[in-house]
Amino acid sequence: MPLPRASTREPRSLSLSKGPRPACAGRPDRPRAPRPQSTGAVAARPRHDGGMTASADAPFRVVFVCSGNICRSPMADVVFRHLAEASGLGARIASSSAGTGDWHVGERADHRTLAALDRLGYDGAAHRARQFQSADFTRNDLVVALDRSHERVLRGWARDDDDTDKIALLQSFLPDAETLDVPDPYYAGAPMFDEVLGMIERASRALFRQLEPAIRSAG
Repeated sequence: MPLPRASTREPRSLSLSKGPRPACAGRPDRPRAPRPQSTGAVAARPRHDGGMTASADAPFRVVFVCSGNICRSPMADVVFRHLAEASGLGARIASSSAGTGDWHVGERADHRTLAALDRLGYDGAAHRARQFQSADFTRNDLVVALDRSHERVLRGWARDDDDTDKIALLQSFLPDAETLDVPDPYYAGAPMFDEVLGMIERASRALFRQLEPAIRSAG
């Protein structure tokens, strides 16, 4: 069964030469009717309106979501986790990643992803791909989509307004972003993986800068 679509608006992305991605054979629990997507960029703020808590016992949880969980979202997870640990907040922020599709479940990150991370001193060797599940809405405070196609799928899977309010686009945290979509490097070469990692680093830093003061003050 095809993935749900919450909007007919096509995502805007960098031009890439690529063929069709493998069809997704599975999906998380049965979604409700898709919700309409906002016409503007998602407001760049943490979706945590009830007072932020962040401690070793109850860390602030972020999950990054792309298509197959082998390229973009593992990069974002590794980068964001590094930022948290380098700032001394590693015990108070928990980062993870997932894919909207299930065709790479259990696999390591793409070798080009691992190579791009390694070139900048990151280690993604521990990653294993998984598919986003409904329970991810419950256990995470922020659900970060890497492009608008993922955002639409996630909004379609959201069970209620609380789930929907947790969804944000990674690029929306950059005030000067030229696009809201981090492009899929899967069908490109190593230079595109390096370029995509650079985009993810910049946007992840912007997200972390926004979260850090609230998390420090909540401890």
